[in-house]
Amino acid sequence: MKNAFSVDLEDWFCVHNFAQIFPFDNWSAQELRVEASTRRLLALLEKHSVQATFFVLGWVAEKCPRLITDLAAAGHEVATHGYAHIIVKHRGPLAFEEDLKRSIDVLESLVRRKVVGFRAPSFSIDYDKPWIFEILSKYGIRYDSSVYPIALHPDYANPGTPLGVHKTIAGIIEFPMSCFTFGKVAMPCSGGGYFRLFPYDYTAFGLRRCNRQGRPAVFYVHPWEIDPGQPRVKGVPLGKRLRHYTNLHKTHGRLDRLLEQFDFTSVWNVLGMG
Repeated sequence: MKNAFSVDLEDWFCVHNFAQIFPFDNWSAQELRVEASTRRLLALLEKHSVQATFFVLGWVAEKCPRLITDLAAAGHEVATHGYAHIIVKHRGPLAFEEDLKRSIDVLESLVRRKVVGFRAPSFSIDYDKPWIFEILSKYGIRYDSSVYPIALHPDYANPGTPLGVHKTIAGIIEFPMSCFTFGKVAMPCSGGGYFRLFPYDYTAFGLRRCNRQGRPAVFYVHPWEIDPGQPRVKGVPLGKRLRHYTNLHKTHGRLDRLLEQFDFTSVWNVLGMG
């Protein structure tokens, strides 16, 4: 079964875990490392002949325009991750709409094609806020890949939502972050911190379980997750520090193995939107 490989294209200081230390107005003062790590990812994807979806922060696209045009030229899908990594459910409709439009304008000016995919920073979609999906539809977004159908997480949770691809408010197709079921419990296996914190075999088992249950999986990674040389930030609570820095040195090798063992393509291709 074809699964989706996705990249949340942001730099090490853009993450929600560091938001109190590096507010948006301070980003330009930080060391920009995203281009080098993204190009390492692109080389790995080329090695395995995989086309992926890159959910790109508009701010990063403005700083690294050649990177975005290069990945699009290599056949990867460019989708939006918003502009300034705002937590959608904590902001009102106006702030979200302004951020979304700004990101789409930047990306479409670079790739010269319509941006139709969205992933909310930190998976901050809330089904109880229909205006999110209505605004996505207004700006031509056809699918979202943000909903995490798990019960417990300090930043995101949408328990009880469907595990498979489904249509939601305003006709938006939802490709939720992949979970396999263990009894009645949804267990996350989409990548990111789970890929680094848990043994490799946990993710492999979860993806296979999703496929056996008849669902394509979506996997995600950030460029900073293959950058063990990134700065170590002081003053971060232990839990967030562990979530960010654990096993950075192992991620590239694990990705190489994953891409060898599973059949991946872009979200666009899995959804048959071509």
